[in-house]
Amino acid sequence: MAITSMLTSKKSLQQWLADYVVSHQHPINKKIHWLCVPTIFASIIGMGMSWQAAFTLVVLALVMLFYFRLSTKLFIAMGMFVLFCLAAVALLPFGFKFYFAVFVVAWIGQFIGHKLEGKKPSFIDDVQFLLIGPAWVANSLSEKLGLVSTQKPDHEGSSVTFA
Repeated sequence: MAITSMLTSKKSLQQWLADYVVSHQHPINKKIHWLCVPTIFASIIGMGMSWQAAFTLVVLALVMLFYFRLSTKLFIAMGMFVLFCLAAVALLPFGFKFYFAVFVVAWIGQFIGHKLEGKKPSFIDDVQFLLIGPAWVANSLSEKLGLVSTQKPDHEGSSVTFA
């Protein structure tokens, strides 16, 4: 059910990011997310490749399909990050316990950020936001590098023209 929902959602990338940015306004929370979101994503890949590589690659293919549905540029950006993570795991095979510890520490950071923000994490309302966090970081990085243009939505924060 969750996979079907992820692949058939009618929200655009801009809508997802606009909804995500609502609970990510505090400057410290944003910095924590900038660090912890990619760390969590990479640690999940590390745990998966340590546990069951074939299954992990199938799940990553589905995740990439979700990103492709949202934006070709996002798909390319996230594909590069996934390849980087896979290469890092291959070069640094620390094992499941290490990646799990990194995962836990990064999630603690996320919850500290949301405590500072005073808002609950977006994924509490919709689990798909677990995939939007990495897209938000990719978008932010692309904006900082001048790869995409920024437009301001009605509320504070940035939205992307990644599409």
